[in-house]
Amino acid sequence: MADVLDLICYPIKGCAGTSTSDAFVTPAGLAHDRSFMVISEDGVYRTQRRHPRLALIRPAVSADGTRLVLDSADSTGRYETVRLDVTTSAPRRDIDLFGAAFQGIDQGDDAAAWLSEVLGAPSRLVRVPPEHDRVADGLTPGPSGYADSSAVHLLSRASLTLLDRRMAERGAPPLSMNRFRPNIVVDSRNGHGHDSDGGDWAAVPHGEDRARRITIGGAELCYAKLAVRCAVTPVEQEVGARRGPESLRTLAGCRRAASGGVVFGAKFSVIRPGKLSVGDEVVVQEWGDAELQEHIVR
Repeated sequence: MADVLDLICYPIKGCAGTSTSDAFVTPAGLAHDRSFMVISEDGVYRTQRRHPRLALIRPAVSADGTRLVLDSADSTGRYETVRLDVTTSAPRRDIDLFGAAFQGIDQGDDAAAWLSEVLGAPSRLVRVPPEHDRVADGLTPGPSGYADSSAVHLLSRASLTLLDRRMAERGAPPLSMNRFRPNIVVDSRNGHGHDSDGGDWAAVPHGEDRARRITIGGAELCYAKLAVRCAVTPVEQEVGARRGPESLRTLAGCRRAASGGVVFGAKFSVIRPGKLSVGDEVVVQEWGDAELQEHIVR
């Protein structure tokens, strides 16, 4: 039996996340998740891959999505908090997200000036327009905002525990969960109970790889793909800087997708929107085979 251990929303793509005890899952993921994005002046998306200082930006969006607060975790305290009225009526501008053309609603010069100073590069902030119609691919395609791909990223505590053990064998220190930026963290419920396959799936590392249909609270999720890891995971989120080759070095030897790429965690599409809460039971209704290279240790 498995429960929700943590729910994390990332209002601005690439910036710090905020844990919450309750969240509503929309067709495009947790409410307000990746609904904003930092772009260059010519409209190209910014992420921690090239701008690790994004991790130091702590956004907070109001429940109704009409107000946005930008704060910085920079230890010098040099950046003042900025409070913005979110606009959905400003002119659209063309943006580039992984080479695909979309549009965003520019959030004004105050946000742009603050972000440009923090990142040390001319930047603008855009919001997903109401007419945004992006559909992420995968086994179950589904709507997505400015996330890398599918709407929801789910990761179990057992998977991270195993990874930490493997890294320790290489002399590397453990990593915090925020390196992997999941939306839903799942943990075993006291190591007892069972779900539809007769086992305590969240106690087994990478159980999320095989889950194909999940119900949590009032929501239903279906598997899209494994989460391909990139140069973000070596970024220490608390300082906004890269710290060596982990976790990629260890994952490269044991976690590769059949289609290619180093993977850790799973992405899901939202089939039925609904409310989630920390402590909700995570029930796997259908199972499948993990999409891993057969010769890789799971």
